[in-house]
Amino acid sequence: MKKIGRREFIRTSAKVGVFAALGREYLAQRPTPIAYTQEGDLVDISVVKGADYFQATRKAVAQLGGMQKFVPKGARVAILPNVQRWHPGTFTKPDIVRAVAQMCKQAGAKEINCLSWLEMKNWEATGLAGVLKEEGVNLILAPGEEAHFKSVKVPNGVSLDEAMIMKELYNNDVFIDIPITKNHAGNKITGTMKNLMCINYRVNNRAKVHQPNWTTDVNAIRHLDQCIVDLNSVVKTHLCVIDATEFIITNGPMGPGEVIKPQTVIAGVDRVALDAYCTTLWDIKAEDIWAITHAHKRGLGNMNIKDLSVQATKI
Repeated sequence: MKKIGRREFIRTSAKVGVFAALGREYLAQRPTPIAYTQEGDLVDISVVKGADYFQATRKAVAQLGGMQKFVPKGARVAILPNVQRWHPGTFTKPDIVRAVAQMCKQAGAKEINCLSWLEMKNWEATGLAGVLKEEGVNLILAPGEEAHFKSVKVPNGVSLDEAMIMKELYNNDVFIDIPITKNHAGNKITGTMKNLMCINYRVNNRAKVHQPNWTTDVNAIRHLDQCIVDLNSVVKTHLCVIDATEFIITNGPMGPGEVIKPQTVIAGVDRVALDAYCTTLWDIKAEDIWAITHAHKRGLGNMNIKDLSVQATKI
């Protein structure tokens, strides 16, 4: 199977037949490229601040070149919001998910599927179940049995040698990660990389990722972070849209906790860069987060924000 660069991929992927041949392989194995707004003009991190979270989301993706850069006509799109809990500042805002869904449809997506193994009560309590229904998005909740997950070996995995990914993911052509950034009891921060644990088998997360005393033992915390890096090395995303509008900075990831309101939506492709940027919104540093520094060393992205193109806008 021929591997192609991002620019060539964007030019050719509008042809559904070509994308159908490449999409699933690309989803599972290709390294994540940077999205180009124009030929030779790139934006690594798109940042929009404003109280209208729906419009901020649309603007954040527009600054990357628009959703059509990521979603070819006829594509099946998987989205992954965070609905781990329903306390304020702990879940992806419905307006952000609505904006992403509408942009995907406008780009010509054939189907949009929201994936999770979390229970329906999480989706109903956060208001996301209603939004997904209104926008015609399929909510696909994987049952707890192992049969619904695919074993994926982790080449060169340091702490995680095998991931167990929702099989349904591989029925899609495009994968959009829509996390909320917030405090985490173990590794301090949840972002684009950690959100992928929400498509990894719950038993695998508990048995292989979380060691005893994972909130207090530095070695267990580093193990958790290293597992996040290993997981992100085998599951790729095409686009990330981060809810940094209102989030907890204490008692995460479940809450309730102290909420701050940067009123910011962040979008991009480089998960390491995006998570590093999120640390600038509150009192933590990217270099103190093991997952960020080791994902950078692993070559999964660039944590050096000063070396990247950041386009910031207020609406």
